[in-house]
Amino acid sequence: MLALAFPTIDPTLVEIGPFAIRWYALAYIGGILLGWRYALVLARTSPYSFDRRALDDFLLWVTLGIVLGGRLGYVLFYKPGYFLEHPAEIVFVWQGGMSFHGGMLGVVIGIVLFARLRKIPLLALGDLVACVVPIGLFLGRVANFINGELFGRVSDVPWAMVFPRGGDLPRHPSQLYEAGLEGLVLFCVLWLVWRYSGLRQRPGAVSGVFLVGYGLSRIIVEFAREPDAHLGFLFAGATMGQLLSVPMVLLGLGLILWARPLPPTFQAGPAQEKQAAQGKAATKGRTKGKSGKR
Repeated sequence: MLALAFPTIDPTLVEIGPFAIRWYALAYIGGILLGWRYALVLARTSPYSFDRRALDDFLLWVTLGIVLGGRLGYVLFYKPGYFLEHPAEIVFVWQGGMSFHGGMLGVVIGIVLFARLRKIPLLALGDLVACVVPIGLFLGRVANFINGELFGRVSDVPWAMVFPRGGDLPRHPSQLYEAGLEGLVLFCVLWLVWRYSGLRQRPGAVSGVFLVGYGLSRIIVEFAREPDAHLGFLFAGATMGQLLSVPMVLLGLGLILWARPLPPTFQAGPAQEKQAAQGKAATKGRTKGKSGKR
């Protein structure tokens, strides 16, 4: 069977003694930082005017949610038996093993707690976060490809590759499929929805679009992705990734249908109130100026 050559890219970018910088770690760092900057841009057109300092503080909460949730999700969803016998290895995150679904739950918990603490509309913050997640997904899947992990099933498509850890047969580069669907395509869809659809005026709807988009993308790609060796195929021939994505799609559809437009009595955030006050002051000043000329 013909196959493309797998590009030889060292998973470790820099290594000095015991200190090493890996592409996978850079993907997480880059995704968080780029997502934060993009969130600041989107916040300018959000129906709720976010305080810049609040978004800066929220960055730490998101990071903890991704790392802690991603690791615990992997432990509970994919290898509970192994980690029950080796509990000390739960904290060995540098050895790999993260779950997107677990990371998402961690971020959701972080959103709920932070929104309550800072008295920020929960769904407005969730919509903002949903738009930036595909950035991290794209970088993470590219890092998976560089590591030669999470490869696809055996295939004879012209772009199939022989992965170093996947045996001698060519396989789907499913990591790149996921980077394209969960990353680039979903990012563009959410940008269009935020920019042109008006759904950002219905808090929760944009989050619903993300959940449906990611869930469907993951379900589709799982048909080309090799199931985890220790899990294989589960209920009705579905994989763990597909089973975890079904509730996401259902919840997303529910959010889209449930979301309602902001009421006329919507209370703006501090920054928005300040802008309104400044606008009133400017209008009042102009009115006084005209009266004086008369």
